[in-house]
This record gives sequence, structure tokens and C-alpha cells, in this order.
Amino acid sequence: MSEQLLTILKLCLLVLLYLFFLRVLRAVWAELRTPVASAVPANAGVTNRPARKPAGGGGPRGGRRGGTPKGLRVVEPAAQKGRTFPLGDEITVGRAAGCSVTLDDTYVSQIHSRVFIRDGKVFVEDLGSTNGTYLEGVKVQGPMVMKKGDRLKVGSTVMELA
Repeated sequence: MSEQLLTILKLCLLVLLYLFFLRVLRAVWAELRTPVASAVPANAGVTNRPARKPAGGGGPRGGRRGGTPKGLRVVEPAAQKGRTFPLGDEITVGRAAGCSVTLDDTYVSQIHSRVFIRDGKVFVEDLGSTNGTYLEGVKVQGPMVMKKGDRLKVGSTVMELA
């Protein structure tokens, strides 16, 4: 009888160990999984941000001229200022090595946000980040249209669409 009880206890412990490992693997998989771009239809949830007053004379930035944006340029912090990331059909912003724009910023999530082009317009979308994504001071809560010269705040990093 005691031999059978020990065997049952060993099997129970083995099952618990397997369940623990499966739980760990599931957590790792969820953290490493990247969002699939095709899961969001081209115009699903696309919102335009509220209109702002136009800047008089272009202001000190001078980047509000027409034309096709070429990329994202870091404006803040000063240590990263001037760093430029080319704009493709879709780029991801985050701390993970697999992101198109990798930022060394503790306030940036692993996969923080994405910038993509649809119908000739540039959009930004938050991907469930902890600290949020802000476009011209407005929190991004769905795909939002970006224009050349707009500032995008991701964590404590500020980038400008150039």
C-alpha cells in the first residue's frame, strides 16, 4: 500500500511540474509574439485627430512643408537627437531587438507602437503599451493620421515625422 501511495505522489508531482513548465512557456510565447499587421483591416478604426490651430509662419521647426515623409527623426532625448529611422510600409517601435525602431528607453514597451502607410497616408497605432503613445500631445487610442512635422512621443523619446 505505501509503495502505491508513493507512486501516485510521484506521478502527481510530475504532472504539476509539466503544468508549471507549460505555464512558463505560454508566458514566454505571449511576450515574444509579435502582432500581425494583416489582422487589422486597412481602414478599421482609423480616426483622425482633432484639428489644431495652424502654426503661424511654420514656427521654429519648419518641418510642416508638404511632401512625402521619409522617416522618423529623434528630437528628444539630447543624447539620441538627430538619429533617423527610414519609413517603410510598416515599422514597429519598441525595445525588442526585432523592432524596426529599437529604442533604449525604460518607458518604452517591448513592442510599443507601429507606424504604417495606407492609401498614401501615414498612420500611427499603439500596440497596447504600458505608458501609451502620444501624437502631438494626444493619446493614440486607435490608428491616427500623421503629417510631416508631427511629433510622436513613445516613452520618454520624442520623434518627428520628417
